[in-house]
Amino acid sequence: MRGAGIDRFGGPVRVLLRPDPRALRDDEVLIRVRAAGMGNWDDIARTGGWAIGAVPPCALGVEAAGVVIAAGTRVSGLRSGDGVLTHPLPLRQDGTWAEQLIAPAALVARKPAGVPWPEAAALPVPGLTALQALTGSAQLAAGETVLVNGAGGVTGGLLVQLAALGGARVIATASPASAPRLRRAGADLVLDYRQRDWPDRARQAAGGLVPAAVNAAPGGADRLLPLVADGGRLTTLTSDPPDPARQVRIESVYVQPDAGQLGYLAQLLDRGAITLAVRASYPLDSAAEALAQARHGGGGAAVVLQPAG
Repeated sequence: MRGAGIDRFGGPVRVLLRPDPRALRDDEVLIRVRAAGMGNWDDIARTGGWAIGAVPPCALGVEAAGVVIAAGTRVSGLRSGDGVLTHPLPLRQDGTWAEQLIAPAALVARKPAGVPWPEAAALPVPGLTALQALTGSAQLAAGETVLVNGAGGVTGGLLVQLAALGGARVIATASPASAPRLRRAGADLVLDYRQRDWPDRARQAAGGLVPAAVNAAPGGADRLLPLVADGGRLTTLTSDPPDPARQVRIESVYVQPDAGQLGYLAQLLDRGAITLAVRASYPLDSAAEALAQARHGGGGAAVVLQPAG
């Protein structure tokens, strides 16, 4: 079986010949991967900074969409031929950047027929991250104002969409190029993060301090903290939460696999309630180039691999 991954932590991404999938355990499914998502988190896994369950040599990748080939004896609700998507951590053998994937059935959601493979593959990590950030410690309620810092990426765009869908008033920071897209996504106001006075403008637009803020920009949580009201919530998707201050509840969110939440997000995507753009699809042979593109961002659009070409 062909896959794209590494021989050692920190090594370059290249095409590997991997063993064919082993025999399935009772709770597993075997998936023929039609598309696999990519993000800067995959580079963290490449260098050993995120323990995803597989050790080199291995295929990388932590999100995918594909077709069920076979199911274990205790699997119900999934059968051969079903279209699915998954964030299957910890990995049971290789990662998702491979022709076939073994995944725990409990972490697999059905793919709506109307959702294209690339979009389905790019949804799990950013979609789950955004949903968990808004429904966890942020506890965002309809009618509240939320400040989303670093909304220009795929995850940031989903944060804006899901918050607006839940009835929140969204103030976002991003580049001017991203502003029209984020306004279409539901942001009431988009501030240029490169302008030094954006915190003052955010406070003015909110009519004071905000009850909730979500940070998706590396190093940005410290700058958000003074904008959050006493008793408010600050959630950061980065690994650099600020020190506790006042009565602000601070939490770092690390994405967790959840098939129920993933199925809900896939239904939203199918109905057009949220959108996710894919900028480019690459074959396995171009995995290193694809990862470089994913790391540098793409105007809020995702990058995917298509192992079957």
